[in-house]
Amino acid sequence: MLKKKMIRDIRKHKTQFLSIFLMAFLGVFVFAGVGGESVGLEVNVDKFYDDTNLADGWIYSNYINDLFLDQIYCLGATDQMERQLVVDSLADFSNEPEITLHFVENNTISKFYLIDGEALDINDKNGVWLDKSFADAKGLKVGDNITFEFADYKIEKEIKGIGYSPEYVYHASQSSVIPDFSKLGFAYMSYKAFPGDTVPYNVLNVKFDGTAENYNDLLDYHMGGYYNSFVERSEHASVSQFSEEMDQHQMMAGIFPVVFILIAMLILLTTMTRIIAHQRTQIGILKACGFKDKSIMLHYISYGFWLVLFGSILGLIIGPLTLPKLFYPSMSSTYILPSWEPAWSMDFVYVALAMIIMSVLVSYYAVKSIFNENPADTIRPKAPKVSSSGMIEKLGFFKHLSFNTRWNYRDAKRNKFRALMTIIGVIGCTALLVSAFGMYDGMNDLKEWEFNQINHYDSKLVIDDGASISEVDDVADEVNGDKIMESAIEIESDTIKKSGSLLVLNHTDLITPTDYDWNKIKIEDDEVSISQKMANMLGVDVGDTVKWHIMGSDKWIKTKIDKIHSDPTSQGFIMSADKLEDLDLNYTPTSVVTTEHVTKNYTAIKTANSIKDMTSSWDELTEAMWLLIYILIFFASLLAVVVLYNLGLLSFTEIEREIATLKVLGFKTKALRKLLLTQNLWFTTIGYLLGIPVGYYILKIMWESSGDSFYILPSISLMNLVITAIITFSLSILVNLMFSRKIKKLDMVESLKSAE
Repeated sequence: MLKKKMIRDIRKHKTQFLSIFLMAFLGVFVFAGVGGESVGLEVNVDKFYDDTNLADGWIYSNYINDLFLDQIYCLGATDQMERQLVVDSLADFSNEPEITLHFVENNTISKFYLIDGEALDINDKNGVWLDKSFADAKGLKVGDNITFEFADYKIEKEIKGIGYSPEYVYHASQSSVIPDFSKLGFAYMSYKAFPGDTVPYNVLNVKFDGTAENYNDLLDYHMGGYYNSFVERSEHASVSQFSEEMDQHQMMAGIFPVVFILIAMLILLTTMTRIIAHQRTQIGILKACGFKDKSIMLHYISYGFWLVLFGSILGLIIGPLTLPKLFYPSMSSTYILPSWEPAWSMDFVYVALAMIIMSVLVSYYAVKSIFNENPADTIRPKAPKVSSSGMIEKLGFFKHLSFNTRWNYRDAKRNKFRALMTIIGVIGCTALLVSAFGMYDGMNDLKEWEFNQINHYDSKLVIDDGASISEVDDVADEVNGDKIMESAIEIESDTIKKSGSLLVLNHTDLITPTDYDWNKIKIEDDEVSISQKMANMLGVDVGDTVKWHIMGSDKWIKTKIDKIHSDPTSQGFIMSADKLEDLDLNYTPTSVVTTEHVTKNYTAIKTANSIKDMTSSWDELTEAMWLLIYILIFFASLLAVVVLYNLGLLSFTEIEREIATLKVLGFKTKALRKLLLTQNLWFTTIGYLLGIPVGYYILKIMWESSGDSFYILPSISLMNLVITAIITFSLSILVNLMFSRKIKKLDMVESLKSAE
């Protein structure tokens, strides 16, 4: 009998029950979908690193001979090691693409990952194993020949295999954040393919026990002065970049779905409360007919249980199968992995189970109070709530307020829980919209800050490593440009080490350092400025002293911090060429910046990129982020509709008797609709105003979790606040209009039935 009743109830109140199913589905769908994408990234890259035995660290030195290997082995912590010669070369194509050549000794650490062709043969003198992305861009295949030029050598090799490398998950040139695979790539060869008599190995890949910090300390103590630098896995350019990308996705997967889940729980509570309150009389009849409290309770618990169970299962299945596939196409254009598959996590199941358990608890909470009453009392409709006049109502101005205002105030006062739930629901939806639009504004602000407020040049010419000083000077004079130096550095303060960048400005006004308000700051010739985020990570301030070195050099410099600047994408030092020379370091320009749009090729210039090219690259890099923002805005809006509709139903149910009374007294449907709309707008306004700081706080947490490279301040434009308000209030009004039909069809006799 109860099963038949449940089926009839679901058919009769299909909208309400559908909302429970939908909220459970949406909550788990978003959590499992975004989480499946995030976990998938981690699983896929970890498997790739494991399959290729990615190095734990890289030791750079110009003297990696047998004696050096013996000393490294004697450190005790070294498990595996392999020498490589890594050199930059130019492939024989019209656009002279840059190909990084790896002459490997064994191919046992950071191994080449084969996709097509034969496995890398360490005894093969004539073969080369080529980057698949570059091969695809150039239409190369196994069996083709390719020529490379580097130093004083020119070699031609047959392509024996095509594949990937764990050291090039992310691979971009110095002048662009987005890789152009027609202009750059990598290749692996046996050490026997090197054209010289001896191979001048310059990189040692190592696997070691213990932490990278301890291993670095061992190197410093035993090998100090015999190597240039040590790069641990987490600091490797490719690994760190992809790690930051994963951090951003994990942050999204951890914050936004939680908000969805919390709101879903709220809707479950309010909806089940409404359903059980509406069926109070039916419960009384069932009790009077002899049904046990346990049977009735299980009956009502089953409403939420089955709907949440089916919704959660569907969300667990569809979420990981759909949402990740929206992100992977844009990500695979920037990052290179053999596999792009979503992954499961037991966390998804735990969240689904939590929702199911919560549905049971909510249903139990909603129905338990009725079982404390006698069947005779439960058969009768619940007496309307009565409240005494409060302080506000006793004030003189209150009686001069409109009936609409006074009625809504008293109704909200009598039904505080319903009012609170409505406000909380609107807060959650507003917070989601504010944070989503805040991400939109943050990405736009970063772009504006970096490419308009800091950089004022049109073209950036990257100087070739073999260019002479006179050649660089000639190019700079011809394009009316300024020379700058950029270099990767490592900064240490106490026990904290961070990788960063060094920017040396040689009296140029084409790059202007700024503070966090985008105001230009002047760094004097004898001053050193550190970026705000780097200062925060190291825990230092103006006047403190840090030590640092240029990557590839074992010469550490102690430097006092004179100023702090802010930069959205580059964290490290800014100083003048004079200051660099004072620190006993050579000023070696790496780029020429100019206001002219340079298209001419120069012998001394490796590549030339315009600001337009850089902004286009940035747009491509952030494409996945934009997609996530649009998805969040869509689901936040959908969530707002479901939340407001359900809470509106609860409100209508609780005041159904009052509405019927007003209709009997002669109130028209239009006036009653206005009455409900006023209350709805009150709650929406309060929820919207409170949701703004909540959304801002969520946004702040997200940007603080965006990795070491980016420094983004939380902000949301007035326009997007207005758009958020328009969306929120429009949905509120739309939901209110849905109840017009219910007011018209209200059965006044049934609603007014009461034993009181």
